[in-house]
Amino acid sequence: MPGLGLRVTATGARSYIFESRLFGKTVRMTIGSPKAWDLAKARTEAARLKTVIDAGQDPRELMAEARSAHEARAAAAAAQAVTVGEVWPRYLEEGRPKRKDAWKPRYLADLQAMAAPGGEKKKRGTGTTRPGPLFPLMALTLSELTEDALKSWFDREALAGKHQAARALMMFRGFLRWCAARPEYRALVDRDAGTAASIVEALPSSTRRTDALEAAQVPGWWSGVEQLGNRTASVYLRALLLTGARREEMAALRWEDVDFRWRKLTIADKVEATRTIPLTDYLTWLLGTLPRVKGNEFVFASRGKGGRITDTRASHAKALLSAGIQGLTTHGLRRSFSLLGEAAGAPAGAIAQVMGHKPSATAEGYRPRSIDALRPFLQQVERHILGLAGVNFDPEQQTIGLRAVK
Repeated sequence: MPGLGLRVTATGARSYIFESRLFGKTVRMTIGSPKAWDLAKARTEAARLKTVIDAGQDPRELMAEARSAHEARAAAAAAQAVTVGEVWPRYLEEGRPKRKDAWKPRYLADLQAMAAPGGEKKKRGTGTTRPGPLFPLMALTLSELTEDALKSWFDREALAGKHQAARALMMFRGFLRWCAARPEYRALVDRDAGTAASIVEALPSSTRRTDALEAAQVPGWWSGVEQLGNRTASVYLRALLLTGARREEMAALRWEDVDFRWRKLTIADKVEATRTIPLTDYLTWLLGTLPRVKGNEFVFASRGKGGRITDTRASHAKALLSAGIQGLTTHGLRRSFSLLGEAAGAPAGAIAQVMGHKPSATAEGYRPRSIDALRPFLQQVERHILGLAGVNFDPEQQTIGLRAVK
């Protein structure tokens, strides 16, 4: 067979080779070892290669294309086998919200809990924890996240709790959007699988909360909160009402964020990184009554794992029971600040700035005010709330005394 040869190296290794010319250039290819190829098969392979070259094709290029196609098929098959559980940790690491440096700690904890396998000893009570609502989806491959699969999952989870299942679905939609934005996962997921009509129709109706303190309820609420055995929770709840801050914003407050000298409070903000508001007279005194726990930087310190207050619902429930008030959430205190601020005569723009609302052109036309310009309005709101609560407070007779405890 012309072009077929046997190459022997200096070490004695032998292999069949084929050599020919294509477009004036030498083409040489190794066929294989004589141990694997007998002479007849080597001649047949050489004849095939000769036919390919005579047709104007380079067998080396054809082999490279075949190898690339094989690798692409293997990569596609591997990608098809990628499960949600394998991608989920990366989503938690990289999938932060737009314009944010990282997840909010509370939301990240919720994401982790939603996909937790369960089976751990409960922190309260006996027994073990149940798997999170999203845990059954962790075993599915990304390509299996179809409308039918998500509808079947949602129907099962809704039997245990429809609102919890709906919240889990909303979180999982964020995961689908993130995957659809990644080149390596884009072809594997259906971004809109979680928004299909069959699923949306099964979602529970959402009603916007409107709970807030009425003026006549302020004295009972204040008295109930003031008498709480947990001093930290008592001050925390009153601080929410006096500032309109979101509960996590206030809970994350550090002592370094409290400027007693220039009477300012720097709060981690939902829209911006932080916002600074005036520190009013009564709130200054109130925060000053809290002890500083050695080694703990948080204002509302706790012995829990996070070092700060996390959940005051039980304490708030006691105060509400004492006051005979029903259905008031801690977020309702934020709405209460807004309504009571309006009743006190503070401008809508000033109230919005203190609360950290996104700037808009509503009401008086939003224009940011300096701390000094905000201070009289926030003092006005505080005096109005204290007046409703029946609190007689004279800032001239009060001193700030921080107590350090071990």
